[in-house]
Amino acid sequence: MDFLTRSADFTPTRAAALRRLAAFLPHAGARYRDTRNFDFGPDDRSNVSALSAHVRHGLIKEDEIIRAVLERFAPSTAEKFIQEVFWRTYWKGWLEMRPGVWQRYRADVDRLHAAAARNAGLRTGLAEAVEGRTGIDGFDDWARELVETGWLHNHARMWFASIWIFTLKLPWQLGADFFLRHLIDGDPASNTLSWRWVAGLHTRDKTYLARASNIAEFTRGRFRPENLAPFAAPLPWDEPPSPQPVVFGPPPSGAPSLLLVTEEDCAPAVPAGVAGFLTWQLTQARSPLGSGDRADAFAAGALADARARLKAAGLGDTGVIPADAALAGPAMADAARRAGVREIITPHAPVGPVADALRVLAPALSGEGMTLRFTVRALDRLAWPKARAGFFGFKEHIPAFLAALETPKAPAAPSSLQL
Repeated sequence: MDFLTRSADFTPTRAAALRRLAAFLPHAGARYRDTRNFDFGPDDRSNVSALSAHVRHGLIKEDEIIRAVLERFAPSTAEKFIQEVFWRTYWKGWLEMRPGVWQRYRADVDRLHAAAARNAGLRTGLAEAVEGRTGIDGFDDWARELVETGWLHNHARMWFASIWIFTLKLPWQLGADFFLRHLIDGDPASNTLSWRWVAGLHTRDKTYLARASNIAEFTRGRFRPENLAPFAAPLPWDEPPSPQPVVFGPPPSGAPSLLLVTEEDCAPAVPAGVAGFLTWQLTQARSPLGSGDRADAFAAGALADARARLKAAGLGDTGVIPADAALAGPAMADAARRAGVREIITPHAPVGPVADALRVLAPALSGEGMTLRFTVRALDRLAWPKARAGFFGFKEHIPAFLAALETPKAPAAPSSLQL
């Protein structure tokens, strides 16, 4: 088996994403179905796509991956892999309709970090967990692997979260914050809602319990933890708000404009009228503690790759915007005036730190006489409104989503680019 297939290629470029997809595609059917739950360790990721970091930064898109899979397999053969791709879409749509869940989580993280500064017991327990000093076989290894590599197998993430919540009895919000800081695929929706699901806060009374026998089986005996919690009682139910309609910002007008590229989409479609581009990295806004080196470096690399591809396509690089949202508005307005445009276009950012920053940016630009407009991916526009309840209800719509993906697309306008 070749090295590329066994080892995850976390080079933060679109070219690396396409190479990884090509290497994984032959295994996206029955092999993925039968082996996906095994965590073979960081030196062997042959049973999973390991594309999540590239997908999270938009270097390769969900619909692009699914189309490639369907060119090789029938939907029934690749059902498990296709569902895993749509889990990401589901989480985003669910949170998009309930942004208050994200805001509460952010407030809780601030509150709990402040509490840890005052509470020696919580502070010690938190330090032992994130530094991999709990003495729990597997858990400590995953804590170190996360910080050192920026990535964990999905099954390991579930085991880790369950042990954090039910064995160590640490606040789930601080575990989610630890993940979001360090994961190179750290996604606000997938991460926050997956931790809530493990804790029994997404589907009422349904928790995930890490069992030593399950860990031993699916790590092939690498880890055999002892003294794990024997049961997982759901945390006190926190009723999520009712879903609200998904709201997208004003679309591009076709007027001369600049393209704003964030880490949410580093291979954006470029509408007609775009004369140049700006980049804006906000990885440090993931947490009050910033972000880990691996996560920060991957996002920086993805944005550098975007800049290189956009320049190669003939667009002018008009600047790198300061991460501070208060400084971003004047900096972007100055760049727009130099370029002779009054419109800035950016891909719609799902609920999370980038979307939070864009909400601050829009009125700041308006005050400078500029307009912020948004592009939206067709699959997101179609699928997000279906994430009103649980995944099983959402899953019923997957055949319709696949049919829409198979519908021939209209030819792109001559001046548009897909990079």
